[in-house]
Amino acid sequence: MAKYNDTSPEGRSIRTLRVGEQMRHILSELLVRGEVHDPRLAGETISVTEVRMSPDLRHATVFFKPLLGQNQVEIGAALKDNAGYLKGEVAKRVRMKYAAELKFLIDESFEEGDHIDRLLRDPKVAQDLGEGD
Repeated sequence: MAKYNDTSPEGRSIRTLRVGEQMRHILSELLVRGEVHDPRLAGETISVTEVRMSPDLRHATVFFKPLLGQNQVEIGAALKDNAGYLKGEVAKRVRMKYAAELKFLIDESFEEGDHIDRLLRDPKVAQDLGEGD
């Protein structure tokens, strides 16, 4: 009998991925609706790009990106200051034994992608790649 594989290609379990995605939707909804009453977040458009859960589901790393990348540090501080409120709201909407501790980090993947794209478009790199590559 074949054993059921419950891990993703990245090595994370399907459950942690599912819970992380559910939390991402909830946090995005809370921020879009303006349910966090903090003047630093008022009028800001913030994307929650990913939520990575620890294997025991007790810790969540929340990656966010403000629209146009503006006020990242201020928004990060506001999210950290309101982490307790957000944790409570997420706990109400997700059925889990424990409410996960939230850690907010600026999503740098867009800048990294742009940097790689610029490198690949550099004439010296294009010359090395040639037409057929």
